[in-house]
Amino acid sequence: MISLTVTAVVFGVVFLAELPDKTALAGLVLGTRYRASYVFAGVAAAFLLHVVLAVAAGSVLTLLPQQIVHAVTGVLFLGGAAVLLMKKDDEDEEIRKPEDQSFWKVSGAGFMLILVAEFGDLTQIMTANLAARYDDPLSVGLGAVLALWAVAGLGIVGGKALMKRVPLALITKIAALLMLGLGVWSLWEAVAG
Repeated sequence: MISLTVTAVVFGVVFLAELPDKTALAGLVLGTRYRASYVFAGVAAAFLLHVVLAVAAGSVLTLLPQQIVHAVTGVLFLGGAAVLLMKKDDEDEEIRKPEDQSFWKVSGAGFMLILVAEFGDLTQIMTANLAARYDDPLSVGLGAVLALWAVAGLGIVGGKALMKRVPLALITKIAALLMLGLGVWSLWEAVAG
């Protein structure tokens, strides 16, 4: 059974953390060069694979005693908040252009870009933490994949407009504050439990 509360919390946290990430900008660049649906298909498949791996890793953590899980996830959330707050916005990566515009070339380029760029990324680690914290892999996976797909869609279709209206620094600070709150809450549960 899917918990809408867990799905919504995970969606919000992962969405805000991924929005200022380089992959949103990569999606924007790919979306301006190629058919958006082809780009999204590849990007969405890569994000799905990453979420499955992250949820599996987080589910393994639930086998540990709850106090240890809360302490570890709390520290990791605090580390994630620190990474977001100290992050510099100088990530202009060159994206290689596929030789043709076929579905398989374009979606393959999007898939490979995300697969490599997101492996071990903050949102993948955060998804594993959330899976360990809530012990609800289906709800966490659904929330994370929907958030990543939403960011990819925004990046591909409307990234320029969003970045003009909402400063990237504000989005990053909100995501960091959410992670800070989750970190403090997890550490409190570890000590109180």
